[in-house]
Amino acid sequence: MSKMQPDSERVEPNSTENTAGTPQGGLLRASGVTGSMTMVSRVLGLTRDVVIARIFGTSDGADAFFLANKIPNFMRRLFAEGAFNQAFVPVLAEYRTRKSLLEVHGLVNAVAASLGGFLLLVTLVVIMAAPFIAVPLAYGFTDEPAKFALFVEMLRITFPYLLLISMTALCSAVLNTYGRFAVPAFTPALLNVSLIGSAFLLAPYMRVPELALAWGVLIAGFAQLLFQLPFLARIQLVPVPKRDKLHEGVARIKKLMVPALFGVSVSQINLLLDTLIASLLVSGSVSWLYFSDRLMELPLGTFGIAIAIVVLPSLSRRHAEQSMQEFSETLDWAFRLVCLIAVPATLALILIAEPLLVTLFQNDNFTQTDVVQASLSLRAYALGLLAFMAIKIFAPGYYARQDTATPVRIGIIAMTTNMVLNIVFYLNGLAHFGLALATSLAAFLNAGMLMQGLRADGVFRFQPGWLLFIARILVANGVMAYFLVSMAGDWQTWTDWDITTKITRLTLLVGGGVILYSGMLFGSGLRWKHIYR
Repeated sequence: MSKMQPDSERVEPNSTENTAGTPQGGLLRASGVTGSMTMVSRVLGLTRDVVIARIFGTSDGADAFFLANKIPNFMRRLFAEGAFNQAFVPVLAEYRTRKSLLEVHGLVNAVAASLGGFLLLVTLVVIMAAPFIAVPLAYGFTDEPAKFALFVEMLRITFPYLLLISMTALCSAVLNTYGRFAVPAFTPALLNVSLIGSAFLLAPYMRVPELALAWGVLIAGFAQLLFQLPFLARIQLVPVPKRDKLHEGVARIKKLMVPALFGVSVSQINLLLDTLIASLLVSGSVSWLYFSDRLMELPLGTFGIAIAIVVLPSLSRRHAEQSMQEFSETLDWAFRLVCLIAVPATLALILIAEPLLVTLFQNDNFTQTDVVQASLSLRAYALGLLAFMAIKIFAPGYYARQDTATPVRIGIIAMTTNMVLNIVFYLNGLAHFGLALATSLAAFLNAGMLMQGLRADGVFRFQPGWLLFIARILVANGVMAYFLVSMAGDWQTWTDWDITTKITRLTLLVGGGVILYSGMLFGSGLRWKHIYR
């Protein structure tokens, strides 16, 4: 694959990178920075989930919190990291390339006023009408008045997080567009720190211990927003909300954003549907889906989203410069990197699901039964990991070209398919496993149609070398899989070990698998130059 000059070598008069003297570097380096910072956040997130599982287990309060927290987080990914980000970044990248810093700041201020004002209104409505809104969201809780009342209370506490994190996402989009990837990637770590601290420090003083988690979410929203402002000040782009109904950039973003609400966040809609239907199942189903989803999100969030964050601004600039060959090569590079990471991650999650869950979560509050049930949904989610990652890089291929109509059509088809499969699997008694499996199958449909559409538009084609690349991945994964199966043994024996032995054995499994996989790739001829861009 051809190597491309780092973006920092191209002179941009209006870019603050040049004036600040900070090089942007290549795409792989930027992905590495984003991924490493995200890894810190994900490790803290894993620690958070271990703390929650061991302190609260799969209680009714935990189920209520996971569902209450799912609502603002779902809308966050819809409005902030989803449709808004995909509509805002291409327009912002165009302003950065063609207009002055003053005009860019004007766009940021106008967008902050429009987005912030709308979400403030939504937040106030939800807080006031929470008891009524909660009925369709948690219908399975309505026959348990105490659990339902707790959900309503938690929803009121956590929902303002949507406003705070959406403004944080706006700040992150600006920083990413200007090559500051590390700060936005590290910001989510503050949520994990807040939840861990709240579990230990606030829970003992709460009427219901799980309420501490809801307050931890709200505290994190303020912390994440305030954390990014000094870094925006350095590039003179701190958002100062100023309403401008006639601003040309805002009008374009709104036009792009409305249809993108479905197209870019279909996988999140599917996950939300899983959770809502899970509330109708036996107690603990919401928690089993949550913990398995969190383990699946570890590779997805660390690598898949990191690549997507870096790719969108780059694709937007290529489109603005009419560099369609480089546009296609960038997509091909991103997909290769996704395959390189997603395939072994999928195998590992499937083959050592129980050892992972036993080591991280099992105690008196998270029993062997919970391990078995959560492993079912973890394997089902893991099957779709490649598709989840592919969606993250193929969707920007449309939004960078300011095409939102096509992903919407594809998204609606995938979401409808997921809903049908949910019902079919639910009626056939597959319970939470069926919900997770439906999500993965719908994700493959979504990713496949996105890729085919890009190929039909002539903006993406596979570059030379794919057959050899696939062969290397298959051989390396075969060796890794044999190692994991032979070394893991019977997972039930893991339950008799002390925590130190479990962690040591799991570290050897994961570390050995990574070394073998990387070694086989290197031994088969894969080199740095093949993945550097």
